[in-house]
Amino acid sequence: PPSLGSPAFRLLTRAHYRSALLPGVPRALREEVAAVLPGRDLGDLLVVATTQASDLDLVRTGEAVDQEKDVLLESFFEWARAVAAALAAAGHWCDYIDPCSGLPMVDRSGHRSVYDEVSALAALRQYKTSNAGCCKIVLHPRWGSSVYPATLFTEAPPEVLAAAVTSAEAALAGRRG
Repeated sequence: PPSLGSPAFRLLTRAHYRSALLPGVPRALREEVAAVLPGRDLGDLLVVATTQASDLDLVRTGEAVDQEKDVLLESFFEWARAVAAALAAAGHWCDYIDPCSGLPMVDRSGHRSVYDEVSALAALRQYKTSNAGCCKIVLHPRWGSSVYPATLFTEAPPEVLAAAVTSAEAALAGRRG
């Protein structure tokens, strides 16, 4: 597996978007991931835990916060769809989680559970969590609760994933530019 210092672990470098690539599914998440992605070899999975910085504290409520969450969700979906398409074109399986529902977006059949982004990010990155009313929230070390987590999974080798991310980001930049 790649080391933490390798380029594959620093896939996204935009100012407000960070990810970490983790080889294999950590023991603390194996049961949950197996229920969400049944039939996958958890030892072969790469977990891409992403976080997007928000301009707003996402613990708050209101129309502005709802709109911000929608923008961050669509940004993740756009990125994840592009990465998944690049990986599929290279012959590799990939799926990503809808942070709102906790369900996989590519293979929508067979899951027996939902993926808890907050608990997963706490386990994967050792981020602290807090309770905000009836919701558990993740606290980013720099961004606090102004953070939007989302996860992508693949069985592609790290270098293929890195190439797919580069290709997807270039395609997205071309559409925006």
